[in-house]
This record gives sequence, C-alpha cells and structure tokens, in this order.
Amino acid sequence: MQPEQHGNKSGKKCEEFGPRWTLFTAGELDAAEVAEMNEHLLHCENCNTMLAQENALLALLSSNRREPDAALLGGCRASLEDALDQEEERGWLRRAVSTWMPGSWISPAPAWSAALLLVIGFSVGILGAKFVRHSIAPNSASQSGTSNSASTLTGATTPADAGDSSLSPLDLHTADVAGINVFPSSNNQPPQVELQLRARQPITVQGTVNDDEVKRVLIYFLDNSQRFDPDVRMNAVELLRIRNNDADVRAALCQTVHTDRNAAVRLKALEALDGAEPQDIIQQTLLDALVDDQNPGVRVEAINALREMAAKGQVESDGHMLAVLRDRMQKDPSTYIRLQSAAAIRDLGPRQKF
Repeated sequence: MQPEQHGNKSGKKCEEFGPRWTLFTAGELDAAEVAEMNEHLLHCENCNTMLAQENALLALLSSNRREPDAALLGGCRASLEDALDQEEERGWLRRAVSTWMPGSWISPAPAWSAALLLVIGFSVGILGAKFVRHSIAPNSASQSGTSNSASTLTGATTPADAGDSSLSPLDLHTADVAGINVFPSSNNQPPQVELQLRARQPITVQGTVNDDEVKRVLIYFLDNSQRFDPDVRMNAVELLRIRNNDADVRAALCQTVHTDRNAAVRLKALEALDGAEPQDIIQQTLLDALVDDQNPGVRVEAINALREMAAKGQVESDGHMLAVLRDRMQKDPSTYIRLQSAAAIRDLGPRQKF
C-alpha cells in the first residue's frame, strides 16, 4: 500500500514541495511561497524531516570557510567571457573581410570574374618584375645590415643590477612580452626570473624578484593590464607574491584587485596579499572587493580572508567594517557570502549586535 501523501489547503502534495526545500532553507523563496510551505509543515511529519536534513546540510556547508569551487567557477566564467568577446570580434572581422573578398563577387558573374582575374594576373606579372629589378639591390643591402644588427640585439641581456638606464620608460611603453621563464633556486632562495621583451631591440631582464629591475618590469605588467595577456599578469602576480610587504608591490597588487578586467587575475592578487602589512590597507581592499566585485569567486575569497583575519584578531571591528558585513549579510546574491558575513560579525566579538 502506498503511503498517504499529505497536502495543504491548496491541495498540493509532498512531492510538489520536495524540490523547493533547498530554496526554502536558503531564503530564496518569496513571501507567498514561504507561507504556503509553512502551512504544509504544520500537517506533514515527512516534510519536517526533509527540512531538518536540508538545515543540517546547510549548516555543514557554512562551517567550511573555504569554497574553492566558487573561486574556480569565477575564473571559468571570466575565461568564458574573454573567449566569447574574442570570438565575437573575430566573427565581426570575418564578416567585414568576406564582403571584400573575391569569393563574395566571383560566383554571381563567373565569366566576367575570370576575365578580370586574367587582367590582374598579367598586370602583376609585368609590373612586379619591373619593381623587383629596380629594388632588389638596395633592399639586399638593407636586409643584410638589419640581419646583423638584429642578431646582436637579440643576444642582448639586461642583468638586474644594470639600473634603469638598461630599460628605459620608452622601451617599457613599447615592449611586448616574448616569454617569462622561472628557474627554481636552491637553499630556499627566490627563483631566478628571465623576462624576454620585444622593444626597440630584444631585451632579456634576468634576476630574482628581489632585484629592483625585475620588480619594476613585473609591476609595469600589472599597472598596464590592458596591454598584456591575463597569463602574463597572472605570472607577474605569482612572482611578486613573495614581496607583498614591499610598498610598491603591495600597492600594485591592491590596484590589480580593484581594476584588472580578468576575475582570475583579481582573485590571484587577493591571494597574493595574504599576510601583507599593514593590515588596514589590506582590510580596505578586501572590503572593497566584497562590495564592488561582480564575480562571486572574488567575493568569496574576500570574505574568507576577512574571516581569517578576524579570527586571528588582525582587524578592528570599526563601524565601517560592520556596516559592510551587515550589508553583505542581507543583500549579497550568494548564500555562502551572506552566511560568512554573519559569521564574521560573530567572530569580531559578542558585543556586536546585528
């Protein structure tokens, strides 16, 4: 015999309420739905059991301070957005070019198109031969000189102790990144870094992150994020992490959290600020990310870091911080962040009421 299915005044049965218990416990239903489900709970023991299980699961999830999946999701979403933007740009370019390509106008009139192609072919053959005869001698000399010069410049290496004169601001302004190579060092020393740049002449900057020239170039990558790929900026953040107590490095990392267009890079910069001093600057950066960043993974990393600092007594429970946490506890779209914001307020001391 089948067990009796309990219903409410609207005639709905348990099986119709089942899929909504998770939304109910997370506070994602509207007032009418909440009232309907509360009415059903008054008469159904089975659904009360299901609700208790959902609450237990939510409590278990909220006890975990780290949520790497959300960070991964944020990075994946950002990568997908970049890929879609690039694909849209390429699609527009293909459509524009195809309008002027021969394939778009040869097919409608094949006879005239064939004649036109023959005329173009004869013209190129005649004029091209004259042009080559006149220009081959000077071009050969020019190419020879360029080849010798390029081979010398490609081999040019800029050691980190050469000073600013080795890599001018103009070189940096026009440089592209050809490669970033990292070679591990022994005895717990910082790794050796090799930055290959294409500027007015190829330049290779070598040293460790402790060398000011290497630091200067890496910070330039972050300060000019619109010019360099996300992979380059991610590598720069990872290398600068060991110098997060340096004032210039800390300022560059905080700026990256605020302005970089790629969520994965912003997330990496937040992680790189872990343990940096002074704490009040880092605290403000975390609060700004928690309020302003549109990526849930970045906001999750910010609230996790704030909770960790609060648990260690490294932050002051001032009015601004409490106001931000209360706001996120009530308004953030992520259930996890709302729960963690409430927990952070509790961590700041029992005297605080919310």
